[in-house]
Amino acid sequence: MEAAGGGAADERWASLCNCVVNFLLEERYHLTALELLQELQEDGRHAHALRLRAFFSDLALFPPDLVARASSAPPGADPQSLLEEKVAAQEKLALAEYDMRLAKEDLSLLKLELRKQNESSSEYSNGLLFGASTREGSISEQDKRDVKISALGPLKDNERKDLNCAVKEYLLLAGYRLAAMTFIEEVPDQDLDVWPNSSACVPDALRRYYYQYLSSTAEAAEEKISILRENETLRKDNERLNAEKDSLMKSMESANNQVAAMRKSLEAAHKDIKEKDKMVQDLRQSLDVQRKELNDCRAEITSLKMYIEGAQSNKQLFVGNSDGLESHSIANSMGESASLNTKDGDSKGSESITNKLASAVNLTDDTQKDRQVIENSAEVFSVSEAPVSFSTDENGGYRTSEEDNSALNISSKNVTSNCDLHGASMIGKSQGNSDGISVYLSTDKLDSPSKQKSSDKMVLETIKIVSDALPKIVPYVLINHREELLPLIICSIEKHPDSDVRDSLTHTLFNLIKRPDGKQRRIIMDACVELAKSVGEMRTETELLPQCWEQVEELMFQLVCDPSGAVVEVTLKELVPALVRWGGKLDQISRVLLAHILASAQRCPPISGVEGTIDSHLRVLGEQERWNIDVLLRMLTELLPFIHQKAIQTCPFASVDPTSSTPENCFSASCLKLYSIGDSEWSTFEWMHTDCLPDLIKLTCLLPVKEDNLRTIITKYLLEVSGRYGKDYLEHIMLPVFLVAAGDIDSGDFTYFPLSIQPKIRGLRPKTSTAEKLAIMCVFPLLLSGILGSPTSRQQLEEYLRKVLIKNTKDGSFSMHHTTEIINAVRFLCLFVEHHGVIFNILWEMVVSSDTSLKINATALLKALVPYVDVKIASTHILPALITLGSDQNLTVKYASIDAFGAVAQHFKNDMVVDKIRIQMDAFLEDGSHEATISVIRALAVAVPHSTDRLREYLLTKIFKLTSITPSGDDIEWRRERANVYCEALRALDATDLPSTSVRDLLLPSIQNLLKDPDALDPAHKEAIEIIGRERSGGTLDSLSKAMGAHLGIASSVSSFFGENSLLGKKEGGEQHDPATTSGPDPSPQAQPESTRFGRIMRGGFGDILRGQSKGQ
Repeated sequence: MEAAGGGAADERWASLCNCVVNFLLEERYHLTALELLQELQEDGRHAHALRLRAFFSDLALFPPDLVARASSAPPGADPQSLLEEKVAAQEKLALAEYDMRLAKEDLSLLKLELRKQNESSSEYSNGLLFGASTREGSISEQDKRDVKISALGPLKDNERKDLNCAVKEYLLLAGYRLAAMTFIEEVPDQDLDVWPNSSACVPDALRRYYYQYLSSTAEAAEEKISILRENETLRKDNERLNAEKDSLMKSMESANNQVAAMRKSLEAAHKDIKEKDKMVQDLRQSLDVQRKELNDCRAEITSLKMYIEGAQSNKQLFVGNSDGLESHSIANSMGESASLNTKDGDSKGSESITNKLASAVNLTDDTQKDRQVIENSAEVFSVSEAPVSFSTDENGGYRTSEEDNSALNISSKNVTSNCDLHGASMIGKSQGNSDGISVYLSTDKLDSPSKQKSSDKMVLETIKIVSDALPKIVPYVLINHREELLPLIICSIEKHPDSDVRDSLTHTLFNLIKRPDGKQRRIIMDACVELAKSVGEMRTETELLPQCWEQVEELMFQLVCDPSGAVVEVTLKELVPALVRWGGKLDQISRVLLAHILASAQRCPPISGVEGTIDSHLRVLGEQERWNIDVLLRMLTELLPFIHQKAIQTCPFASVDPTSSTPENCFSASCLKLYSIGDSEWSTFEWMHTDCLPDLIKLTCLLPVKEDNLRTIITKYLLEVSGRYGKDYLEHIMLPVFLVAAGDIDSGDFTYFPLSIQPKIRGLRPKTSTAEKLAIMCVFPLLLSGILGSPTSRQQLEEYLRKVLIKNTKDGSFSMHHTTEIINAVRFLCLFVEHHGVIFNILWEMVVSSDTSLKINATALLKALVPYVDVKIASTHILPALITLGSDQNLTVKYASIDAFGAVAQHFKNDMVVDKIRIQMDAFLEDGSHEATISVIRALAVAVPHSTDRLREYLLTKIFKLTSITPSGDDIEWRRERANVYCEALRALDATDLPSTSVRDLLLPSIQNLLKDPDALDPAHKEAIEIIGRERSGGTLDSLSKAMGAHLGIASSVSSFFGENSLLGKKEGGEQHDPATTSGPDPSPQAQPESTRFGRIMRGGFGDILRGQSKGQ
């Protein structure tokens, strides 16, 4: 059994050695193979060296003459050495023959043992037979596998590396160290001592490869190779299909655009057809009405003829007297109108109007003269005028009274019919305080058609002249007398042929008195009722009712935009819902509301008049416009429940339950999928994402960056929309709209949009670089807070922020080029406390990142967030992050955090926060670098007006120490920069209330130190600190100036500026008093210090700082 086990091990060793031999020969590592042959022969493994011996004995590969030439001795070789080499070769040959003999004996013994095993143990028969068959068929199997290996193609670099390392490991484990050394030298392009950590790097690798090779079948290897080739083919096919897909998408997009354009043209054609059909119906109705009126007139003419024939015996002609009365009445009315216009200062316009009316009256007189001639010929019988008076009864209505003769009792119906046929002249005249208005209707029957046509033309011209004159006359009529114009207005509206003029006159009628009392409002409404009765039902519906609704809407918007908050609150909570329920005009109200919101912002002037800049698009909102936009957005929020309910009620899909209380059931993904097909019209649902959201995007692109209040209202509206419409609507409809509008079109999914709407949504994408920057500045904050900030999208918000702030900073995306705008958007998101956790989690990832740009962006973001957090968050999140950044090895990151520390010092006065800031500032100043010193002093100087006394004392101490150091080096630019920063900080400190000890021990010595280096001081700063030194030093200024002058060896600028002979010196000298000789108390002891401090602040340019400090207090 042991012999059998040893034989199996030798067989495995022989197979493994054979694999190494094959590899060395295939890769042409001939030196290593030759060395291996020698070592195998020395170890007595002649059976393992058979193939190598056959290889090197091949005359075709190694010709004898070439070998002899290579092994021949060089010229002049010693014969003794040649003899020694020959003897050595003979000895080696004898050893080789001996080894061969031993190998043959071993082979015969091995065969004998195999036979014994076959005979003695049937248990091992199968295995031994398998081994023998393996040996016998090794050459053929090897040939087959060689063919398969050669079909794999050339070795890759990583494959060659792994195999070389495995072979070297085998040679070392097998004890063939010389072969291993030769192998390493023969592979100079690879470091075989270092094996890369990969799946191929395993202990005893070559044996594992061998066992894996034996365990796998040829079919499996071929299948794997075919799979690899198929994968490569599929990858290429996939790339080709993706390219075809992109081209098809472009073609489909162009086709969709064409389809959308054709649909628009088709809709316009349908609309045109509908309008024409409606026009035809209106004309038919008008024709029917006119035909009916004509028949009534004919009947009336027949009855009048019969009546005239019966009354011929009592001919009483009243035509002359009636015409004279009518002319007299018109002339009086014209005179009153002219005098009224003259009193109000518009005599020129009134005279022209009066002339037109007078010409019309003359035309009337001529026509009446012609009538008299015809009447004298006895061919025509005329009917006398009957004055009809309209007066206002106690209910405010119009009543009609007739004055007629008993002989000529003509009904009012007949008179009205003749008035409609021949024309009417309607002139009102007030009579004291009465509301009666006399209207004279003249009715004449003319036999001549030309006279009839001339009369109709004359009436029409008169109506046109009166209609043109009324809008100009009304403003100049006293308010208490404007009601007397009502008959003229009503008559003009009824008779004028132009609908636009009628609409204008109707608007004048409704706005005749801007703020009417109860009685005046009743008179105007009664006039409207009479007008409705006169014009009929159809014109009332098409002309009068729209004007009524327009007036109601105008009043409603006036109340919504009222300056009083109480009026606005009642209007939004009570009036607006009541009007929506009563009028049923939700679509019109919503459309007009969006127009008002945009108009309120668009009427404001731009920040800059330079075309093409960002500021040319942003508007400077006035207080009234800001208030209007605020309350109108609140009104839009109040209308949202009605809009949502109407969208549910008009849903064209049967799967939606209108009574469902959950938005997910009404606007689910399945419902949106049906909507995306585009087969059904759903305009009330589309209004939200095709009109409302785009208009809100337009509005926010007009708002400056600091209009956080209005953006917050828009954000709350978007959150309300997503809460009512559901998560699916937010994800599939609202999110793509805002992604496209913000410029991130690659992240938008338009699967749930119909093809007819997609071009409009895609059109929101910014087209230019300026528009893209404007979109990120204005729309991106709404995307984060109003869309991704929804309670159902918190996880998506964190992923998107991480993508924008961390992942997309190196791939050329839009977030890389608009860092400032994105930081501002995150700042706005920080206004909502519920998002602080997400923001600071991502901030910490940026702080601990190894990317320098991410750390610098983190400092800028932390600085922007400081004003919008409380002390707790500043202590637990912002300060630890800044301390980590302030300890960074990169100086750029380190110094960038200094400004953020200054912002923290400016906004928080907590002692613990101030102590941490002081410790970190000390660490910065210990570096001693110029940049760190400048940044620290400048950051603390900005925080001075709002900081604590301890921090001011700390800054003053640091300035004193820094100015006490003698400047080293000849870099004048550095000295000037430091001096300017120190002067700015001292001026800021001088504008605060400093203790007298600090002024004496720190402030004045710091000023003296700065004045020692006059070359580094800016003249303006120098003058300012000299003034500060004089005011703060009191009576010691002269000694201070002399000391400085003696030290510098020149005349002191302070002495020359404030000396006794100077202007300021004389002025101040007159104000100085000896405290010992002063009699009487100072009448206002606090006035002088306050005035001095105010002067210091004004000279230091810190008026704004003072105002900010007073607001903070």
